[in-house]
Amino acid sequence: MTIEQQNIENDKIILANNISPEYLNNANEAHKNWQIEEVLELFNLPFNDLIFKAMQIHRKFHNANEVQVSTLLSIKTGGCPENCKYCPQSAHFDTGLEKQSLMPVEKIVESAIDAQNAGASRFCMGAAWRSLHDRDVDKICEIVKAVKNTGLETCMTLGMLTEKQSQKLKEAGLDYYNHNIDSSEEFYSEIITTRNFQDRLNTLKNVREAGLNVCSGGIVGMGETREDRAKMLIILANLEKQPESVPINMLVRVKGTPLENVEAIDQFEFIRTIAIARIMMNKAKVRLSAGREEMNEQTQALCFLAGANSIFYGEKLLTTQNPEIIKDQKLFKKLGISAS
Repeated sequence: MTIEQQNIENDKIILANNISPEYLNNANEAHKNWQIEEVLELFNLPFNDLIFKAMQIHRKFHNANEVQVSTLLSIKTGGCPENCKYCPQSAHFDTGLEKQSLMPVEKIVESAIDAQNAGASRFCMGAAWRSLHDRDVDKICEIVKAVKNTGLETCMTLGMLTEKQSQKLKEAGLDYYNHNIDSSEEFYSEIITTRNFQDRLNTLKNVREAGLNVCSGGIVGMGETREDRAKMLIILANLEKQPESVPINMLVRVKGTPLENVEAIDQFEFIRTIAIARIMMNKAKVRLSAGREEMNEQTQALCFLAGANSIFYGEKLLTTQNPEIIKDQKLFKKLGISAS
């Protein structure tokens, strides 16, 4: 069923339930001036009402039974000089992770082809760097071109980028650049002190101005408040142009990191965050990202219902565990979801 056909069916459902379509009609263009009060109002809605609102938005702009599938590979692992408290790749923490240098292009392409054969449409590559060094730009561009030749969409996350570096990656054929803002500006300094929040925003600006698609989201469950989660979403939604991809990560508590014993976020609060991300960024792919290994099928199904329409496929997300591909395929079959 096409999105247009589905919209007709959605209108029938709305009319059958005496629901005014005004809410949907006003959602044609992204709202870019979100205020904290209205986002917290969304968080405070009864769960069913919030999910219903998110479902309406989702079905207006997307096929509700289709999920975009990406695979994420760590192409350079460990030894990162940043002190992000959630990250097992930080050189500041002893997590038992073995440091590895940049992978050869051939090995990366092999992994990309494996991902493509498993059903992924986008191949994301991450390097544990604070920022991309000029000396590595040509090598990274070579990797982008090689992966692009497989027919996959390409995405990179390499830390901070300059304007010139962003432009070179664009010229090499890179489709997406990932640079998460992690949390609210206020909570950011509680998690990272080796760079500031504006550094994140500067890279997003450089990436956007180079003409690259932006992939940017955050992590929930780090000990932040609901207000922090709301502010994180506001920053993303109020960007001059909203991100095309918004990964929402549930913290994976890794032994040896300062957050290994933080209290886990309530699963319903996580689902609420997914729903609100969908409402605020109606056209974006909202990615159900890290933390799925700790979610049961029912939680994931509710996330898809709430508007998540992208996942990472594969047994690992950089260095942390992810559900096996066969498990995801079985869940998709149960839910009648097709991968794209």
